[in-house]
Amino acid sequence: MERIQNQTFDAERALYGVQDVQVQNCRFDGPADGESAFKECARVQADACFFNLRYPFWHDDGLTIRRSEMTEQCRAALWYSRNITVEDTKLHGIKALRECSEARLHRCSIRSPEFGWNTQGLELVDCTAEGEYFLMRAGHIYARDLSLTGKYSFQYIENAVFEHCTFDTKDAFWHAKHVLVRNSIIKGEYLAWYCEDVTFENCTIIGTQPLCYCKGLRLVNCRMEGCDLAFERSEVDAELTAPVLSIKNPLAGTIRVPAAGQVIRDIPGAQGQVVFTGTADAPRSACACA
Repeated sequence: MERIQNQTFDAERALYGVQDVQVQNCRFDGPADGESAFKECARVQADACFFNLRYPFWHDDGLTIRRSEMTEQCRAALWYSRNITVEDTKLHGIKALRECSEARLHRCSIRSPEFGWNTQGLELVDCTAEGEYFLMRAGHIYARDLSLTGKYSFQYIENAVFEHCTFDTKDAFWHAKHVLVRNSIIKGEYLAWYCEDVTFENCTIIGTQPLCYCKGLRLVNCRMEGCDLAFERSEVDAELTAPVLSIKNPLAGTIRVPAAGQVIRDIPGAQGQVVFTGTADAPRSACACA
């Protein structure tokens, strides 16, 4: 492979169309403010590089980016690209990844609103992330040890597995389909409304009005904290390990819970069963409201 080292590029399309290139310790920055440094490229390796210009990787096939930094000025860094590996790298520009396929991110710092939209085949391992609308409409996702902060995450995603993750995010998993979340902590209001075939296993769920208008929802050995008006109009099979504040109008299925402060049934179609297991330290109590 051709090797390019210790250079600075700021021209428009500075390395347009290159193939089989290693770029080491280079800077993409400068007064010319040129965009699209690596557009229409193949088999590019970037190591210890600094990106401070817009749109550096578009329509590329075969990218490996390691130990690099993409600043807030590095807008829309990776679009329409495939076969991507990013390791030990900062992705701090808005819309850093979109419309890509087969992307693997390991040990990365992501601070990027609207990250990952419409990306298919995404692996996130040991990453931290901040940003609104994280991974909207993405699919075929695997994430492990992902720590996320931001609103409106994982909306409309399909076919995803999350393990050992921590999420602090409002309105997460809305309209999600075919998702498994395992051994994770999910904090935030209005979790997973309108989702379909979503399972939470060995999770802690924190926040008001979770899991409403769901179909095929499953909770296995989960703890819910500060959760009121849960499961409204949902079809749900749940095994909970701690009391909940209130449950409202589950449409179908069975919710097994040690106790509930209130069970509200005020529509005729709310036929879901609530079974009190009495296994928690808190006393069992429920109020059914007509």
